[in-house]
Amino acid sequence: MLSTILIIILILALIGGLPNWGYSSGWGYYPSGGIGLILLIVIILVLLGRI
Repeated sequence: MLSTILIIILILALIGGLPNWGYSSGWGYYPSGGIGLILLIVIILVLLGRI
């Protein structure tokens, strides 16, 4: 249950960090890349049964 909520929050943060939006156009891909890396780690931990 907690892992599903965590994955949903990280996916929403990943979408919000994309440089398509006006407020984040100067950030580049750094925020979405970092959030994507965290999302990947969480998904791997869920699949391994650690979370």
